[in-house]
Amino acid sequence: MTRYANVPDKGPGSRRPKIFVLDTNIILHDFKCIRQFQENDIVIPSAVIEELDKFKKGTDALSFNARNFMRELDRLTGNRMFGEHGVPIGKDKGNIKVELNHPFPHELRNLFQDDTQDHRILATAMWVRDNNPDRFVALVTKDINLRMKAKAVGMEAQDYLTDKIDEQRVEYTRNEVIVKENLDPAKCQDLTYGKGWLAPEDLQDHNGKADRPMANQLYRFRWGENGHEATGCARYDSLSDRIVLVRKQYAYGISPRNDEQKFAMDACLNKEIRLVSLTGGAGTGKTLIALASALEQERDYDQIILSRPTVILGNQEIGFLPGDEKAKMGPFIQPLMDNLNVIRSMFKTGSKQAQRIDSMLKEEKLLISPLAYIRGRSLGNVFFIIDEAQNLTPHEIKTIITRAGEGTKMVFTGDLFQIDQPYLDIYSNGLTHLGEKMAGQPLFEHINLRKGERSELSDLASRLL
Repeated sequence: MTRYANVPDKGPGSRRPKIFVLDTNIILHDFKCIRQFQENDIVIPSAVIEELDKFKKGTDALSFNARNFMRELDRLTGNRMFGEHGVPIGKDKGNIKVELNHPFPHELRNLFQDDTQDHRILATAMWVRDNNPDRFVALVTKDINLRMKAKAVGMEAQDYLTDKIDEQRVEYTRNEVIVKENLDPAKCQDLTYGKGWLAPEDLQDHNGKADRPMANQLYRFRWGENGHEATGCARYDSLSDRIVLVRKQYAYGISPRNDEQKFAMDACLNKEIRLVSLTGGAGTGKTLIALASALEQERDYDQIILSRPTVILGNQEIGFLPGDEKAKMGPFIQPLMDNLNVIRSMFKTGSKQAQRIDSMLKEEKLLISPLAYIRGRSLGNVFFIIDEAQNLTPHEIKTIITRAGEGTKMVFTGDLFQIDQPYLDIYSNGLTHLGEKMAGQPLFEHINLRKGERSELSDLASRLL
């Protein structure tokens, strides 16, 4: 059963199809949203159509969603008018109609001073509710402020929950390493210093039971006593049905400083794992490890692409930035250049490695570009790093991955607690969606990096401030 809103199961109107009034941001977030409300009816205020009209000429994801929604609405109506009850959405679905704007009820007309589209949408939702007293009516919006205003005037308002991930699943994707203690020291020695692998049944507990691991499940082992404790890292390889040792590896002058970085480096260097998700706070080394791993394997790929979404604070258009196209893109690609400069600093000026980096940049074998400029490209045999992926919607993540051609590897990095998009949160952003949906797939591995390695000051600030 699709989960779309926290609607009551009892009370007035609970047996008749419900009516959901959609805000603009729901459509811009998911243009297929009208098919997520089961047999219930949908109302689109005309103020929403006016707002969607502003996005019809853009090239970003919001404009893409606006255009596709309007095409779908046009297809559903055909030569028909909406009429009183709207037009059917499809089999086992409700009806949809566009409702002209309506004023607030007389007693509330002086409640809000500004005549905004948000207020017009809210007033229309209240009109729909008042004219359908026998049915449950709710305004669905991702705008928290609008939900608070609706609740203040007694209008049921809900978030769009279709692509939200349960809190427990988010916690799982952030705590994916299983710690095993008090295992047979002989088996642990065999893993770390012997053959380098264990069978899954070797991880049985004191009751003799061993859970079947998912593909690319990560483990940290501890064994020994009397001050002689030893540790080791491992990963379940579903292809060989073995728990294999994860060794410390080096990539283009960069070496992992902790176990999480060791896991991340192993995933980025493993050619069998085509999709990697790296999450963690600032300074944990996500982008640096991904970039170093790509440079280490540059002969295996036709191109290395580093990209990130262009998120401008204040919802301003990119055109307001001064300068030509290159100058406008500077603030977005600079963090990626900073990571590249860290790697370059590991080698002497004029060294073979440093010259190779400069050569790849000049030849565009190594390309650093905003994500909007990658749209429409075919990505075959490419090592593609997408930074700040927490600012992408689930649909955008899907669009990017489905462009992967033969031989392409994709690494998504991001901090789930640094989301700059106004209608995304830790439970609905694309990076969380990716980790939850792809968990257990042999081609996918997720690592959450916890320890900051940027500097002692940076780590102190992350823990205490």
